[in-house]
Amino acid sequence: MAKVEKYDDLIIGSGIAGKFTAWTRDSRRRMAIVERGLLGGACPNVACLLSKNLIWSAKVISLARRGMEFGLKTDSLSVDMAAVQCRKRTMVRQLRKAHVEHTGASGAELIYGIARFVAPRTVEIELRDGGTRTIRGDRVFLDLGSRAAIPQVPGLAEATPMTHVEALELDRLPRHLIVLGGGYIGLELSQAFRRFGSEVTVIEHAAQLANREDPDVAAALKDLFVDEGIEVVLDATTRRVEGHSGNRIRVYVNDSRGDRAIEGTDLLVATGRKANSDGIGLDKTGVQLNERGYIKTNERLETTAENIWAMGDCAGSPQFTHVGLDDYNIVHANLSAGNRTNRNRLIPFCMFTDPELARVGKNEVEARLDGIEYRIAKLQMAEVLRTKTISEPRGFMKVLIGKDSDAILGFTAFGFEASELMVAMQTAMLGHLPYTVLRDAILTHPTMSEGLAQLLANVPAR
Repeated sequence: MAKVEKYDDLIIGSGIAGKFTAWTRDSRRRMAIVERGLLGGACPNVACLLSKNLIWSAKVISLARRGMEFGLKTDSLSVDMAAVQCRKRTMVRQLRKAHVEHTGASGAELIYGIARFVAPRTVEIELRDGGTRTIRGDRVFLDLGSRAAIPQVPGLAEATPMTHVEALELDRLPRHLIVLGGGYIGLELSQAFRRFGSEVTVIEHAAQLANREDPDVAAALKDLFVDEGIEVVLDATTRRVEGHSGNRIRVYVNDSRGDRAIEGTDLLVATGRKANSDGIGLDKTGVQLNERGYIKTNERLETTAENIWAMGDCAGSPQFTHVGLDDYNIVHANLSAGNRTNRNRLIPFCMFTDPELARVGKNEVEARLDGIEYRIAKLQMAEVLRTKTISEPRGFMKVLIGKDSDAILGFTAFGFEASELMVAMQTAMLGHLPYTVLRDAILTHPTMSEGLAQLLANVPAR
């Protein structure tokens, strides 16, 4: 083995958990952070922040098309995808600069290269600029992330489909975009490209969009997409794919209409993700994987190997940046004599369609599966007066309350500023407040939050 350099702490991957581990480094400890791709991981470089940037551009375009409704007169309207991308890339440059500055100020040594374990807590790094280094860490932190999974469908890989990474870099507008997958990524990007001007078809294998959500939520999402001119194909099995994305694509499916072919010009795959745990020699470390390829951890995010932690997507945590940050907070707190775990975390979800879909706590499907009895209240967004002032009446919100208590079990909102409504409800849940506290609160008029009191006033009596 080549000469081994010894460090106190070794971080593999610079996603949200990895970079914060570096940025809050104890100056007395020698630390190295190894990144094979882009500093900062997926979110600021190829994923969530970029998609939300494009989604906002699409929203502005959608509002412009509704201009006459608001008194705006336009003689013509067109979309310049190069300008859309220019705004996004300006944001990305600023984010990347900030990451370089924060990492430099931390004092951690940043090494660009591909790390592979050759022994417990020891990696050989194939340096980006050539050569190798071998580093051992007394403590090792794995923040390996995940990547888009490509299903084993005949002809799919050969068609070179886009994942979200390539779709977010398009300087052109697809004439007809076919999207495989009706989850968060597929739905967000489908709506955005439809608003830019593409024809869009969404193919989902489940019987509804957003298949982990309640049926009424899924139905509302489908109605939204159909109203915007998006073709939605549900309960569909993809048999095979022909052609090449970017030119001509033919997707053969079996659905309620039988066997048929759907033709388009571009193909986006958004059917799930897989952990970046393969090919880096974890078998040399004592770190075990589960049957899906995610790293096994306990509730403190300790792996099956001594002094190795895993955080974020690779640890099987819910695949959100805010969960990766909480993973870091758990590990950091415990290394600082704290006692935190990932048990019973109240994790919020938000899909940034327009309008947004947001949820925290149980939905009805989950409550029934868990045998939890509940009371339910539901309110149409059109009943919240704020929606009348902005002409955004679509959607609803609902809350689950304990059958024999006033505890808030879960909240779902599909509508304008749903994510902000969710935060208020999440705060009440974290504080273990009975729903009556929000019901009886004085909330500002006219705001969306005012609707929470209206919603909670509808909770049936015990």
